[in-house]
Amino acid sequence: MEDTLAREVAGMVQNEGFWNELEAVYSAVKLVRGMVHDAEAERPLIGRCLPLWEELRSKVKEWCEKFNIVEGPVEKIVEKRFRKNYHPAWAAAFILDPLYLIKDASGKYLPPYKCLTREQEKDVDKLLTRLASREEAHVVLMELMKWRSDGLDPLYAQAVQMKQRDPVTGKMKVANPLSSRLVWETCLSEFKSLGKIAVRLIFLHATSCGFKSNWSFMRKFSANKQSRVALERAQKMIYIAAHAKLERRDFSSEEEKDAELFAMSGSEDGMLAEVYADAPLV
Repeated sequence: MEDTLAREVAGMVQNEGFWNELEAVYSAVKLVRGMVHDAEAERPLIGRCLPLWEELRSKVKEWCEKFNIVEGPVEKIVEKRFRKNYHPAWAAAFILDPLYLIKDASGKYLPPYKCLTREQEKDVDKLLTRLASREEAHVVLMELMKWRSDGLDPLYAQAVQMKQRDPVTGKMKVANPLSSRLVWETCLSEFKSLGKIAVRLIFLHATSCGFKSNWSFMRKFSANKQSRVALERAQKMIYIAAHAKLERRDFSSEEEKDAELFAMSGSEDGMLAEVYADAPLV
C-alpha cells in the first residue's frame, strides 16, 4: 500500500469495468484471428471477399452491442481497412459467380446488384471493359446487362448453390466448387465475351497464404535501389504468379521458387496482372 503505482494497479484490477474491457479486447482479437484463420484454411475466391467483409461488419456490430461499445469509431476503423484493401475485382467476381445469385419475387435468380454500392456497380463495368479487348468491350457490357436482367435458370442456380456438411470442419460448404465454371461453359454459353472473363475472374483466390515467400529474394531486389513503386509491383507480380502456378510446380529451394515465380509473372498471366495492376495484395 506504500507504493503509489501498486495502489493504482490494485484499484484498476479491482474495478469490474477493467475486466469487462479486457474481455472485450480479448473477444475482438479472437474474432479477427478466427476469420483470418478460416481464410487461410479455406483460401476463398475473390467473389467471397465482399460477403466476408459484410460478415465482419455484422460480427463487429454484435460485439459492440454485447460489450456496450459505441459503434461509430469501430465502424470507421473497419471501413478504413476495407477501403484500403478493396479492389473492383471483388465486386465483379461477386456479380458474375452464380454461387451468389439471389432469388427475386418472380422466381428468377439474379446477380446481387442490390448488395453493391453505386460506386461498386461502376467498378464492375469499368473492370470488365478493361479486361475485354477493344472490339469486345461493348459486347461485354451488353451481355452484362442481359445477365443482370435474366440471371440463371432456377434449376441450375439451385444446383450451383447446393451445400453439404464438411465431415472435417462440420461447416456447410458448396457441394461442387467447380459448378460455377461448368455453368458458364455450358448453360451460359450464349455469353461468349462475358463468359471468357467470368471463368477466369471468379476462380482467382483472395489470398496467397499457401505461398510462403522467402523474403531474402525481396531484400536482394530492394538492395538494388529500386523505387517503392517498383518494389510493390514486384510483390504483386510474385503474388499473381504464385496464385496461378504454385500448385502445379515443384522447386528445389525457396529462392529458386521466388525467382521462377517472378520470371513467370510477365508471360501468360496477363489478365491476372491487369486485374491486380493497381491493387494492394489481398
